[in-house]
Amino acid sequence: MSEPTYEELKAQLEALKKSGSKRSGALEFRVGEKGGVSVYGLGRFPVTLYYEQWIRLLDIAADLRAFLEENKSAGKLKLKES
Repeated sequence: MSEPTYEELKAQLEALKKSGSKRSGALEFRVGEKGGVSVYGLGRFPVTLYYEQWIRLLDIAADLRAFLEENKSAGKLKLKES
Protein backbone atom coordinates (compact mmCIF):
# COMPACT_ATOMS: atom_id res chain seq x y z
CA MET A 1 0.00 0.00 0.00
CA SER A 2 1.46 3.34 -1.02
CA GLU A 3 1.69 6.46 1.13
CA PRO A 4 -1.08 9.01 0.57
CA THR A 5 -0.11 12.16 -1.28
CA TYR A 6 -0.22 15.62 0.27
CA GLU A 7 -3.36 16.44 -1.72
CA GLU A 8 -5.09 13.24 -0.54
CA LEU A 9 -4.23 14.01 3.08
CA LYS A 10 -5.46 17.57 2.67
CA ALA A 11 -8.75 16.33 1.19
CA GLN A 12 -9.17 13.85 4.07
CA LEU A 13 -8.54 16.59 6.61
CA GLU A 14 -11.15 18.84 5.01
CA ALA A 15 -13.66 15.97 4.99
CA LEU A 16 -13.02 15.33 8.68
CA LYS A 17 -13.45 19.01 9.50
CA LYS A 18 -16.80 19.08 7.71
CA SER A 19 -18.14 15.90 9.31
CA GLY A 20 -16.22 16.33 12.56
CA SER A 21 -17.38 17.01 16.07
CA LYS A 22 -19.75 19.91 15.66
CA ARG A 23 -21.53 20.76 18.87
CA SER A 24 -25.08 19.62 18.47
CA GLY A 25 -26.19 20.72 21.89
CA ALA A 26 -26.77 17.12 22.86
CA LEU A 27 -25.64 16.04 26.29
CA GLU A 28 -23.49 12.96 26.71
CA PHE A 29 -23.02 10.87 29.85
CA ARG A 30 -19.93 8.86 30.74
CA VAL A 31 -18.84 6.82 33.75
CA GLY A 32 -15.24 7.43 34.75
CA GLU A 33 -12.68 5.01 36.14
CA LYS A 34 -13.36 6.11 39.71
CA GLY A 35 -17.14 5.78 39.37
CA GLY A 36 -18.03 9.40 38.77
CA VAL A 37 -20.71 10.18 36.22
CA SER A 38 -19.80 13.04 33.90
CA VAL A 39 -22.14 15.12 31.77
CA TYR A 40 -20.53 16.54 28.64
CA GLY A 41 -22.02 19.30 26.53
CA LEU A 42 -23.06 21.80 29.19
CA GLY A 43 -19.97 23.95 28.85
CA ARG A 44 -16.27 23.81 28.23
CA PHE A 45 -15.64 21.21 30.93
CA PRO A 46 -17.73 18.22 31.99
CA VAL A 47 -19.76 18.23 35.19
CA THR A 48 -18.79 15.19 37.27
CA LEU A 49 -20.52 13.91 40.39
CA TYR A 50 -20.79 10.53 42.08
CA TYR A 51 -24.02 8.52 42.12
CA GLU A 52 -25.12 9.72 45.57
CA GLN A 53 -24.49 13.34 44.59
CA TRP A 54 -26.56 13.02 41.40
CA ILE A 55 -29.42 11.46 43.39
CA ARG A 56 -29.33 14.29 45.96
CA LEU A 57 -29.34 16.88 43.19
CA LEU A 58 -32.19 15.20 41.33
CA ASP A 59 -34.21 14.92 44.54
CA ILE A 60 -34.21 18.72 44.88
CA ALA A 61 -34.64 19.50 41.16
CA ALA A 62 -37.91 21.36 41.78
CA ASP A 63 -36.29 23.51 44.48
CA LEU A 64 -33.34 24.26 42.21
CA ARG A 65 -35.64 25.26 39.36
CA ALA A 66 -37.62 27.56 41.67
CA PHE A 67 -34.39 29.12 42.98
CA LEU A 68 -33.17 29.76 39.44
CA GLU A 69 -36.46 31.34 38.39
CA GLU A 70 -36.56 33.52 41.51
CA ASN A 71 -33.06 34.81 40.90
CA LYS A 72 -33.56 35.22 37.17
CA SER A 73 -36.35 37.70 37.73
CA ALA A 74 -34.24 39.54 40.30
CA GLY A 75 -31.65 40.12 37.57
CA LYS A 76 -28.93 38.28 39.44
CA LEU A 77 -28.33 35.59 36.83
CA LYS A 78 -26.69 36.25 33.51
CA LEU A 79 -28.80 34.67 30.79
CA LYS A 80 -27.12 33.44 27.65
CA GLU A 81 -28.50 35.14 24.54
CA SER A 82 -29.73 32.61 21.97
